[in-house]
Amino acid sequence: MLNQKPFFKLNDNQLIFLEIMKINFSSLTTKNLATLGQRVITISDAATHAVVKDHPLLLALKAANADYDAVYAKSAFSGKGVLVAEADVRRDDIFGGLKSVVVGYSKINGFTLQQDAIDIYTVIQKYGIELDRYSYSEESAQLKKLLEELAKPDNVTKIQHLQLAEVVASLKLAQENFERVFAEQAGANAELRQTESASSSRRNFETAIRNYLNVVKAMYTLPGWKELYTELDEVVKAVRNSKMDTPKKDSTTTVTQ
Repeated sequence: MLNQKPFFKLNDNQLIFLEIMKINFSSLTTKNLATLGQRVITISDAATHAVVKDHPLLLALKAANADYDAVYAKSAFSGKGVLVAEADVRRDDIFGGLKSVVVGYSKINGFTLQQDAIDIYTVIQKYGIELDRYSYSEESAQLKKLLEELAKPDNVTKIQHLQLAEVVASLKLAQENFERVFAEQAGANAELRQTESASSSRRNFETAIRNYLNVVKAMYTLPGWKELYTELDEVVKAVRNSKMDTPKKDSTTTVTQ
């Protein structure tokens, strides 16, 4: 039997060359990983690289890139937390002002409206004199009850005597605004949680890039593949040398031989 020649044989220089295209994916920032995937796809789609046209692993990479691109820049939550906090501060400030005036009036002996102030203070005290320190949900529940009681005819009259009707109206408006923003945040966060997580999408994307680069490496000696490999190797080196995150311990991943 004649000795069969290997499908291809690499010389020392080729072995060194193929060793170059390796990268620690976990050390890449989300932006650099996205850049790597997009550049690999752009180069592979060039008309000069017909050898990979409609290649299954290239198609898989494109699909993974689309998924990753849709979620990698998103935060874990909706980002509406700042708006909720601002809405809460607004209602806290108004409540604090209302409380201060009522407390002040209630302490002025001989003041004709002292009893009205004492009565309104008693209502506020009933639902929490420091309810502005409560959690969002607790404060909302107590404020709702407080505003309902302040809307009773007897209390409305006393509030008008104290010239605090505008303040109470502002508190009601601030509470309604908080509830609206809080509901929007809850809905947005629920929607985000239903989307594939960025970490899961990243793992899929890394695997797709790795698989594709491994194929290009393996096919290096065949006609039409060397040119593709050379261009992709430059992209890998450029991304690898760009600013990276601190690598995670024991998480190095390379394009295998």
